[in-house]
Amino acid sequence: MALAYGATGTTNLTLIGAQVRALGLGHSTMLLLGAGLLLIGFGFKVAAVPFHMWAPDVYDGSPTPVTAYMAVAVKAAAFTSLFRVLTEGFAGVAGWHAIVWWLAAVTMAVGNLTALAQRTVKRMLAYSSVAHAGYLLVAVSAGTSLGSSAFIFYLVAYALMTLAAFAILAAKGRDGERDVLIDDLAGLGARRPALAFALTVCMLSLLGVPGTAGFIGKWYILMAAVNAGQGLLAALLVIASVASAGYYLPVVMAMYMKTESSPQAHVDVRLGRLAGAVVAAAVAGLLALGVQPSGMLTLAQTSGSSVRAAVVLPSAPPASLTTNDD
Repeated sequence: MALAYGATGTTNLTLIGAQVRALGLGHSTMLLLGAGLLLIGFGFKVAAVPFHMWAPDVYDGSPTPVTAYMAVAVKAAAFTSLFRVLTEGFAGVAGWHAIVWWLAAVTMAVGNLTALAQRTVKRMLAYSSVAHAGYLLVAVSAGTSLGSSAFIFYLVAYALMTLAAFAILAAKGRDGERDVLIDDLAGLGARRPALAFALTVCMLSLLGVPGTAGFIGKWYILMAAVNAGQGLLAALLVIASVASAGYYLPVVMAMYMKTESSPQAHVDVRLGRLAGAVVAAAVAGLLALGVQPSGMLTLAQTSGSSVRAAVVLPSAPPASLTTNDD
């Protein structure tokens, strides 16, 4: 931030964008160093590869309600900040689109491949959040109004499905302290059908199955990437989403296609009234946005178009430089 201030003379995002254009600072060494360091910092905050190694360990070691907060609120705030800084302040700075392109590609690949090897649901969701950071970076990399709209829509969908999934996991994990293996969910569909249905909707939405908000969000991101000429990145997103079926679907299969290990396996799995209302609202939102997304898409388009680079307007000369014939 200090280097960005040194190059532009301001910390205001709108004024930084205006200064970059007015003074031709797109290739300024000081500003490029500042932008690069900011990208590293934001990459750490959003758990983008190769700055992601803290996230799975912290998510896995924290109580599940705290993990839910970090995976939803903290990540949403970090991504929103990254999006505004790049789109509004550094839109005219050279090179960041290519860097974000590679960050998105590597993050999607590493996040999905590593999640395939996990056996605890909590750690699997931790690496899943890394993969979804890659999906959101695809929308950021597009750098268009359509990419902005896709970013906002998918961020809302991601928050809903992740919050509900971790809330159910907290109920199963006995106050969030016990590791829950995928096999520990066996028979949940028969014993707790409402919770199993809610977790199924979350898993299918994270996967991107039609009829859920996750599918609409990924489709919207694909459109933004293709329209921005990033067909290869769009193809990588599709391949990564297909690979994610290898760790989302086993959770659904365990709940409905396996028998519980003992009659007491799910006796204590209950959500409180408030937590149950939050999960129900999140699941309803995921299904509603998957079937009728037009309202949210319109809102995302309006919000996305409001975040844009500053337009440099010609200014009048200072009063001290004007002449008076009298």
